[in-house]
Amino acid sequence: MPVGRQDPPSRPASRIWPSGGAHLWPSGGTSSLRTHARGHLVYAASGVLSVHTERGTSIVPANRVAWTPAGFPHQHRAHGQTDMRIVFLPPSLARLVPARPTVFTASGLAREVLLALTGPRSYDPAVPDYDRAARTRLCRVLVDELDEAHEQPLQLPDPQDDRLRAVARLLYDDPADNTSLAGLGQAVGASSRTLSRLFSGELGMTFYEWRTQLRIGHALVLLAEGHDTTHVAHACGWANPSSFITAFTAIIGTTPGRHRSS
Repeated sequence: MPVGRQDPPSRPASRIWPSGGAHLWPSGGTSSLRTHARGHLVYAASGVLSVHTERGTSIVPANRVAWTPAGFPHQHRAHGQTDMRIVFLPPSLARLVPARPTVFTASGLAREVLLALTGPRSYDPAVPDYDRAARTRLCRVLVDELDEAHEQPLQLPDPQDDRLRAVARLLYDDPADNTSLAGLGQAVGASSRTLSRLFSGELGMTFYEWRTQLRIGHALVLLAEGHDTTHVAHACGWANPSSFITAFTAIIGTTPGRHRSS
């Protein structure tokens, strides 16, 4: 059956091999900024990951898989106890996926394949049914699934303009802040028209779209930490849980309750 988030298995905290690996992160665990010679996919079998690159921060819950091409500096952070799975793609398959960091919807089949590719049958040649050719076929199935999947980024672009950065800091510190764009403009010394133009031109989205992405990302973190829907709704700026559930479902594709229990 389709695999969603699972309780982390009893095994070493990290097991990495040339073609992939698995790493158990404590909540708040953060990797150093790094690059890899091959592009890689990451999937959270439990918990939630955030992936930071020069293009911004992407949130990767259990129904997403993140792709980082070779040579892109990146950093991972775990929210909740997180079982991260990583699959490196050979150049022959990496050329079939985008040449930029991307987040895809993870189908049930893609999740099963990711778990199979990062399980003991793939890393331990001593296992009787280890089969390198089978692994290659599974990698191709995975890439084919991603080719059919929708890109579903939960990406929060990092502002570069000083005025946008000041607005972003205010909302990073308090995602529940419902101050209007005009009010935030007064706080940072810019008009709402100027800020609106900067959000659209620099980040490719409206202020309200950007703030919603920020809030949904924060909601995923709080849900991973075990908070209930009502608490998360208020902590992220929604006046009532039903409005939060509607916004969350529109972006994530499932309700907060189902996401938390999957």
